[in-house]
Amino acid sequence: MMIDRRRLLAAALVLPAAPALARGDTGRLTIVTRAGVSHPFVLEIANTPETRSRGLMFRRELPDGRGMLFDFGPRETEVTMWMKNTYIPLDMVFIRANGLINHIAENTTPLSEATISSNGPVKGVLEVIGGTARRLGIAAGDRVEHPFFRG
Repeated sequence: MMIDRRRLLAAALVLPAAPALARGDTGRLTIVTRAGVSHPFVLEIANTPETRSRGLMFRRELPDGRGMLFDFGPRETEVTMWMKNTYIPLDMVFIRANGLINHIAENTTPLSEATISSNGPVKGVLEVIGGTARRLGIAAGDRVEHPFFRG
């Protein structure tokens, strides 16, 4: 699945600037590293075509411990993302349906139109501020605990 660039541009032209993440809190998740260390995150959920297209575009900040969880539906699928109109570097954590992290794209380049692949089928993507995965020791194979993922 590829996020359609035309739809992203249309969404960017029609939708108002996104509110600060704190206003959109819709849940929490925890990443548990293989060493057993738990890292909680406050979430905003992107589970409609509009919210997935918009993502974190036009935001100027994303506090530590907060993120956006993209839900791509009940089945795993290969996804690609990009950073168009996204002003802050992000870590993109690609998550399998069983809750295991498949791949992490670290410190993605702001405003880039290059596609970023999940490197395999996933159910969701967690976007957090760039550098978070390295700072917290989060890696592929770690477990994400959230109702979207069974495991």
